[in-house]
Amino acid sequence: RAHTPPRRIEFSFQRRTPRHGEAPTTVHRPPQRAMLSLLPPARLRAAPSDAPVASPRRPAVILPGLGNNTGDYARLAAALRDGHGVPSVVARVSRPDWLRNAAGLADPSYWRGTLRPRPVLDWYLKRVEEAVSEARELCSPDGKLSLIGHSAGGWLARVYMEEFGTSDISLLLTLGTPHLPPPKGVSGVIDQTRGLLNYVEKNCAPAVYTPELRYVCIAGRYIQGAPLTRNSLATTTDELVAVDAPSEVAEAVMASADNKTAPTGPTFRARFVGQGYKQVCGRADVWGDGVVPEVSAHLEGALNISFDGIYHSPVGSDDEERPWYGSPAILEQWVHHLLS
Repeated sequence: RAHTPPRRIEFSFQRRTPRHGEAPTTVHRPPQRAMLSLLPPARLRAAPSDAPVASPRRPAVILPGLGNNTGDYARLAAALRDGHGVPSVVARVSRPDWLRNAAGLADPSYWRGTLRPRPVLDWYLKRVEEAVSEARELCSPDGKLSLIGHSAGGWLARVYMEEFGTSDISLLLTLGTPHLPPPKGVSGVIDQTRGLLNYVEKNCAPAVYTPELRYVCIAGRYIQGAPLTRNSLATTTDELVAVDAPSEVAEAVMASADNKTAPTGPTFRARFVGQGYKQVCGRADVWGDGVVPEVSAHLEGALNISFDGIYHSPVGSDDEERPWYGSPAILEQWVHHLLS
C-alpha cells in the first residue's frame, strides 16, 4: 500500500492570561509546526446536532434590576450577541416576581433594619443559578463567563458569588448599582433595603481587578440633585471624570453632556431626584443617573467608570435623547471589558 504522509497543520499561539500587574496583551509567536496523523475515515464521528457549541467569546449572564423583567434586557442581549459575538442569557424574572420580597415584612429583622438576603431573595438567586447553568452550556474553551448586573442585580450578583463561588466567573460588570449602604445617623434617611446592603458590605468579598477576576462598576451622570431648601444648583458640562481604580489599571473617561444650557436654579425635578439620592447616599446635591448616585455606584478596588448623560433604566429610556447603560452608543463604550 502506498504510504500517505501525515498532513501538516500550523498553529498560532496567543497568551491570554497576563502576569500580575500587566495589562492584557496578545503575544504573537512564530507559527509552531505540528505533525498529526489523521484518523481513518471509519473512526470519524459527527457531533450530535443538538450538542451545545462552545463560543469563542465568554458568555454573559444579565441580572435584572429591581422592578425590571427579562424582556427589558432583550435588546441589550441581542446587541451583545449579534453585534459583538457575546452569547447572553438574561435571568428569567417577571415584574410580579418582585412582590415575593414582601415576605420580608414577616421577618422581625426587617423592622430592625438587619435583613439578610436569604431566605427573602432565594427566589432571585435561584433564577441566577438557572441562567448561569444555561450559560455554561455556551461557555468558551476556558469555561469562564461574565455577570452583568443592572441596578440591584449588581449587588445581588455579589451575593450570588459569595454563596455559589466564583470559579467560573471572570468578570462582574455592574450598571448603576447602589453598592454602598446609606450612612447612618443622617436626618431624613431611611435604609430602603432594610439592612441588605449592610449585609453585602460586611459579608461579600471586596472588589478586585486581577487577571483571574475583574470588577468593573459603571455609573451614570444624568442629572444632579438638589436639596429642598437650596437656591442654586451647580452644573457641570464637558468635564473629565476621574476614575477611582487601582494604579495599574487607572483610566479616565471623557464624557460630554448634550445639553449645554445651564439652568439658573434647581428645578422641581432636581429637588425631587435629590431626595431619592439622599436616601441612597445621604446627600441630595450629587450627580447620578436619576435613581442611583454616582458615588454609590462605585466600589473601592474595582475599575470605576462614569459617563455623562446616562439614564438609569431601560424603561423610559430613549437611545437618542435619554440613553441608558445598554443603549447602543453607550454599550460601545464598555463592551470591550467583555471581549478582553
